[in-house]
Parts: sequence; C-alpha cells; structure tokens
Amino acid sequence: MQFKISIKGCSVTAIVFALSVLCSFAQNKKATTFTKVSPASMHPEHGQLPLDPAVRTGKLANGFTYFIKRNINPKNRVIFYLANKIGSLVETDDQQGLAHFMEHMNFNGTTHFPKNDLVDYLQKVGVRFGADINAYTSFDETVYQLPLPTDKPEVLSSGLQIMRDWAQGALLDSAEIEKERGVVLEEKRLGKGAAQRMQQKYFPVLFSNSRYGQRLPIGLDTILNNFKPMTLSRFYHDWYRPNLQALIVVGDINVNEIEQAIKQKFADLKNPVHEKIRTKYIFTLTGSNNFVKATDPEETSTQVQVLIKRQAHPVKNAGDYRAFIVRKLFNHMLSNRYLELAQQKQPPFIYGGANLGGFLGNIDALNMQVVANPGEVEKGFKAVWREMERLKRYGFTASEFEKAKSDYLKNNENTYKQRHTAYSEQFVGEYLSYFLTGTAAPGIEKEYSLTKAIVPLLSLKDVDTIASYFSSDSNRDIIITGPEHAKADLPDEASINKWITSIKQENISRYKNSFTQKALLDTQPIPGKIIKQVDLDGINATELILSNGAKAILKPTKFSDNDILVKAIAPGGSSLFSDADYESANVAAYLVTTSGLGGYSYNNLNKFLAGTTIASGVFLADYSQGIQAAASPGELETLLQMFYLYFTAPRKDSVAFERYKAETKASLTDRKNSPENRFYDTISAVSGNYSIRRTPPSIEKLNQLDFNKSYQIFRKQFSDAANFTFTFVGDFDINKVKPLIEKYLGSLPATFLHEKAKDLGIQPPAGKITKIVRAGIEPKATVSLKFSGDYDYSYANNLEMDALAEVLQIRLIERLREEESGVYSPGVNARYNKIPSSRYVFSISFGCAPINVEKLIASALDEVDKMKRSGPSPINTEKFKAEKSRTHETQLRANDFWSEYLNDNALNEGDIYAVNDFNTVLEKITPESIKRKANKYLSGNNLIQIILMPQNSNSIK
Repeated sequence: MQFKISIKGCSVTAIVFALSVLCSFAQNKKATTFTKVSPASMHPEHGQLPLDPAVRTGKLANGFTYFIKRNINPKNRVIFYLANKIGSLVETDDQQGLAHFMEHMNFNGTTHFPKNDLVDYLQKVGVRFGADINAYTSFDETVYQLPLPTDKPEVLSSGLQIMRDWAQGALLDSAEIEKERGVVLEEKRLGKGAAQRMQQKYFPVLFSNSRYGQRLPIGLDTILNNFKPMTLSRFYHDWYRPNLQALIVVGDINVNEIEQAIKQKFADLKNPVHEKIRTKYIFTLTGSNNFVKATDPEETSTQVQVLIKRQAHPVKNAGDYRAFIVRKLFNHMLSNRYLELAQQKQPPFIYGGANLGGFLGNIDALNMQVVANPGEVEKGFKAVWREMERLKRYGFTASEFEKAKSDYLKNNENTYKQRHTAYSEQFVGEYLSYFLTGTAAPGIEKEYSLTKAIVPLLSLKDVDTIASYFSSDSNRDIIITGPEHAKADLPDEASINKWITSIKQENISRYKNSFTQKALLDTQPIPGKIIKQVDLDGINATELILSNGAKAILKPTKFSDNDILVKAIAPGGSSLFSDADYESANVAAYLVTTSGLGGYSYNNLNKFLAGTTIASGVFLADYSQGIQAAASPGELETLLQMFYLYFTAPRKDSVAFERYKAETKASLTDRKNSPENRFYDTISAVSGNYSIRRTPPSIEKLNQLDFNKSYQIFRKQFSDAANFTFTFVGDFDINKVKPLIEKYLGSLPATFLHEKAKDLGIQPPAGKITKIVRAGIEPKATVSLKFSGDYDYSYANNLEMDALAEVLQIRLIERLREEESGVYSPGVNARYNKIPSSRYVFSISFGCAPINVEKLIASALDEVDKMKRSGPSPINTEKFKAEKSRTHETQLRANDFWSEYLNDNALNEGDIYAVNDFNTVLEKITPESIKRKANKYLSGNNLIQIILMPQNSNSIK
C-alpha cells in the first residue's frame, strides 16, 4: 500500500505491506458511464479506448505533453499536476534517494522563486502546504500538485510559471541542499520502526531481487548524508526533461487560453544532447515459490501474507475493460464471503481476506492475508485458504453473481448522475495514469456505455476462471511477520505447505448464500405532523418542528448532484452513565451497528445496501449521540427507514457481542509492544487527568462489558426524538422530503426529557507537567506540547484561535524545519469545545532525533514567547487570512461543510447565522488581536509536555 507523508508539498512514497498489496490504478479506477456500445466493439482487436473527448491534449516539439479539461467544480479553482516519468528506479548507485531529494529541492529555490520565495508567494495567495500543495516520489514517477484560485489572472499565470520552474528551473543552491539534508533524514526517521525493520528482511523476497528492492524511494542514509551537490545536479539534468514530462490542468479555466500559455511557457524546455535511456524495469516471474519470516520486539500482531503473482494486464482497450469489471465483481463477491467468516461468534482470525489487484510494475497479485489470533496462526491461515479452495472447487453461486452485477450497475449509474458536479480532483488521477502507464481514460460517458453493454453479457464462468488462473503452485511468496517473543511458534515453510495440502484433502461443502431480499420494515410507522415551519433565509434553509418535538433543518443545494447528507445529533452521550457502566456505554453503538438492522443480520444488511450510495454510522460518544449518513435522492426513504429502526427496534445480537470480546482480547495481547501505543496512551491518560475513561484498554476493562446493559443504554439514548436535531443538506426538493420526514422522523418516540451532557471534569490538569515515555529501539523521538484551560467559546474566538494556530505553525516550519533542519512536519492544532463546558487544548507536536529534543522544544516555546511578546508578523497574518478566505469560498459551495456546520451548531446551540459574519470577523483579525489570544491562552501556566524517547536513551532526564 502506498502512502504519502506530506508537508511543504513534499512526500516520499513509502512501501508498507500490512493487510493489502499495492493497488494499481486500474484496480481503483472508477467505472462510470452512458451511450450504447455493441458487443462487437468490446473485442480487444478494436484497438485502444480513446482518450476522454472532453480533454484537450497535445505534445510540443520537445516532447512535452499536456492535458487540459474545463471543470467548474469547485468554482474559480484549478488543479495543476506536473508528472515526470522518473522515480527512484533510474537512480545510479551513488544517487539512491536523490529522486525524492530532488522533489524537495524544487521547493527550495527555482529560477523565478529563489530560496523560499515559492513558499512565501503561495501562502500569500491562499495556498496551504500539505493540505493544498503536495508532491510525491515513487519508483517510476515524481508528481507535483498545485491547486490555485482562477479569479485573478496574475495568480493563474504565476501557477503556470511555477510549473515551468518545477519542470526545468531548479537552482540547486549548495547551501539550500545542505539545509535540506536534515529535513529529508527526519522524514526518513519518521518511517523507522517495527514495520520498516521487518520490511528490510522480506523486501528481497517480495521484490524478487529486482530493481524495485534496490531502489526504495526514501534512499540510504549514507547517500543522503554525503552526496555531493553535483551528483544531485547530474540526476536533475539527466531526467527532468520535457520528453518525460506532462502538465495536467483541470478546473474552472479557459481551455484555449491555457493551451496557448502552455505552448509559450514550455516550448523552450530542452532535452539533453546525450539523453540517457529510460530503462523500463520489470519483475521477472521465475515460477519459484519463496518463503520468509520476520519478527520484531515492537510488532503487535502475527500476520501471514500470501502473494501469487502473474503478469498484469492494464486497461487499454475494451477487452481489458471487460476484464477489469470481471475482476471488480470477483473481489466484491470474495470480500463478502470473508466478511461472513469474520462475523462468527469466535472468528478464526482478527482479520482475514483476499483480493486481486495490481502489485508493482508489470505484475498483478492475488493477495491473501490473515492477522492471526494469538497462538492460532494455523487456524487463521486455514480459514482464509479454505475459502479460496472452496471457490476453486465450486465457484460463486448464481445468486451471488446476479446480485453483484446488479449492484455494480447501480453504482455506475449513481456515479454517472454526479458527473456534472464531480470535483476536479476526480479527473486528474485518470489523466495522470494515462500519461504514466497508458491506462485508458475514456471519460464518464464512454465508461458508462461500456459497462451497460458488458455487464449483462458476463457469465458466471468469467469470474470463476480467475481463481483457477491464480494457481498457488508457482510464483508464490509467503511472508510471516510477528512479535519477537512468538518467533519459536511461527510456522516454517514446510508447515505452511502441509496446511495447504491438508486443505486440498478436506471435504469442503459448497457455499450457501443466506441472503434474501426483503423490506426493511415489517410494519409502516404512523406519521407525525410538521407543526411549525421557519424559513432560515440567512442561510437559505428551512427549520421544521415535528409533533414529537424533533427538529429538522433542511438546506437544499446543487453543489453535488444525486447526493444528500443526513445527520442526527443530541447531547448526552456516555457522560450520563457511571464509570462502572462506561465500558458498556462506550461500545453500545458499535455493538448495535454490528448486529444488523431490522430483519437483516450485519452481513445481509451490507448485501442489501450494496449497489446503493447509502452509508450510515451510529455513534454514542462522550457527550453526544447521533447518526451520520448519506444517500442519493432515490434512496432517502430507505435511509430514513434505517433511522426509524435505530430509534425503535435496534437489533440485538449476542454473537456480535462475543465476537467483539474475542477480537478485542486478541488485539490486546501484544498491544504494548508498540512504543507509539504507549506514547499515545500516556497522552490520553495525562490529558484526561487519569480518568478511568481515558486510561488504556485492558482485559480488566473488557471484562466489565455487559451486553444487556449496552443495549439498554443505546435504547435510552435513542428514546427521545425531542432531544434530536436532524439536518438534511444536498440534492432534494423540500416539498418531496417533508412527507418522508413526517412518516419516519415524526413517528419516533419522545420522552421530552431534553437531557444535557454531564460535565465529568475530564480535562487536562492545571499546572506544568512533563512525562518521559521511554520505549522503542529506533533513535527517534516524538514531542507533544499541550496548553489548556477555560475558553470563551464563540464563532469569532474560534476563528481567531485558528489564526493563532496557523501563524504559529508557519513560524515553526520556518524555524524548526527550514532554519534548524531538525524536523520534517511540525504540527500545531487548536481544539475547542462548548459541550460539556467551554475548554480549549492547543497542541504542538513533532518528531525528531532524540539528541535534538531539548533544543527543539526550547525553539518551539521560544516562538510561543515571541508570539506573546510581539505577535505574528503582518505578512504571516495576511497569509492566514488569504488561506482561510480562499478555503471558506470553497466551503460555502460544499455539502459537507454545511452538514457539519448545521450539526455542530445544533449541538452547541450557537447562532446559526454566525457563518454570515465570516468576512467581518476575519477582517478584524490582526497581529495585535492574535498576540492577545497568545497571551491569554498560551501563558504556559497549564502546559503538559509528553516526550517519547528510545528506551535506552539518556539524552534528557
């Protein structure tokens, strides 16, 4: 699985194998769609699928490629991607890690933006690093991302200039290179730990001793510490060249103008006179099977992963697209079977499953994984393998297959209906993959037409043949990882092979599909009445009061077609129950959710909802309870039926309770092996003043659970509809929704008690506290600084606290990262709440070398003191205001913002029109007002310092 660690636009692609293999773009590719296609045209012989006709594409004389698409959501915004077909694989032995290092240097001085001028300029126009600007380096590519506003021509022009500079305008100043060494090494330090140490043992097996195993993007310490600037310059001039580059532009722009600007700006890019050959590195399948074990004292679970590799078949023509759909159906049905297996009273594993997807480069893999219960590796492995053997013998059932096809078509239709309001980000990935790998990107209409033509003609045999194609007899890698103390108990290769043979000899029965489609409700509720309607003109919404006291706030929008967000919120939560009942209350919503709903078990409810856009989650938190959900307009009635059942007839399943206890007990066995777990457990306990509700999970706490009590607590907290506010935001007609609200929400029970959350006094203690957690082998430290206290909660104060956090983060990045080269990603966060009492916690956090902990803490606190003495610079204040203003513009046209705003406002009983004061409040924020906030809330009188240090470190006392 690839993940990107981001700050200042930089990231390194780290390769981590946990429970899933690397997924190719085709595996995740959306199959969206319309227009009719004949079966004949689906044959592979009919050539490659055409590129989306809505995209303007071209190639300059120097080989530079461009893709331009106009898309108006979000309005007045554009996304630029600069893609380079080079990554760590092209590095020479003395350049290992320099592809990624070069990515960093493009933010540290270019022709038109020397030193940190690029960072400074982008912040001034409202671009926030990490959240907005980004980049990543992988084996085969380096990609830069820049979103910008388009309502100012000069900003748009500067965006193109930045892209031009990134393509071939890096200055590579020697002093900047030296400063960046520490930053990159700190980024590398963040990835060190149990997973990385075990990877070093199994990567040679996993990568078949290929180039991939020799060129991890993060590189080698010896190279990063000692390379000469000329070595980096050589890499840059060899590989950053136009015939390996493409610019992707998607957004609210004039396509003709952008195309002309690209031709003018990028035509003078030069290819080297003597070009290095861009070798295409591949995996060679030898037919051999490999086995490796890796243990570590900090590992928290035992895992077995089996990868069966085969040549990949990327999606390029209609025949490939057919195979892609077959694969999606295969994975969907297979995941359902493993989900059922996991829902047993005593599951055979903590996690188990299998998936067919892209691996790396030219290879696909069938990946089977199991996270075993302690001491039960054989049982867990056999359970996973047995399902694959069952599938090979009997295939899928006709009912499974027909349901999967129907669900797939529904999903595609829902996606198609959202095509006109799709966000620009949804298109960029397809064009990026088209350029980098040749994966087809035919566009929504073409994909929908293909899907409509292909799916009805598929047969059960099409999916059943996949399992037999991935034979386990060759090109198989088995990787076992686990805690060091369990090393002697882990199986060897002979044992695994014996288990596989025994499964083949078992008398395995056919799979029986227990799913039967039926209505959610056995009887229809008696509707209530809307007794009052209030127009909330200031926010273009409507408030309804129902006869049972429930309140509904409706805000219809056209921000996202075919999408409605629905939430329910009420104060109370687990705070209304004693410490003795806390554990039962804390899991109540989870247990009810995993029991299913109505006449459906959890597994069958998932099958019932498959193919819909319905998503729902019930929660019972510390100080509130509620539901968060989404659906399309045509599915809203079904969703509200689910709301009705959660209030009136939540399902009670003792199997779900026993399963939860078994899974939790298994996960606790080696939990303390992880230094990170011990660190964050300490933060929670100290910040919660050692309340029993904030101390780490344990067997003792698990034994306090009472399922009947959990169920009773859930029923009680969802028994008073008069205490709830329901919010609807999205694509709906109020007059059509009203009858559904009266029927399913107006009929809910009400006690009219209007309970409020109870203040339990669980808050950071007063005074100055320092705790050192000594754990871990690696030479890395993590620092958490928390200021806390009473707070004046209001819309204006909240915005100003956000300003304080942002300007301080800007300074910490400048000082701790840029000036001192001591950290990779310092974080500053302001959290404030009104329920159960007005309090705040202001946090500073970073990772670093243990030897630098005291120095960097001193630097961070020095910046806090400067903020109190002098306030932020006017420039940094304006940077915050520019970013916040630009973000707010986009938020006002987003369903999720309004849904969250209305929900929070209901819980906190705030001024619902406060959002209209945004510009006025923002204008009043000044360096002086931020300085006052710093003095009030960052006095240091209440400061908790918690530091994770290696277990054998003596760097601090």
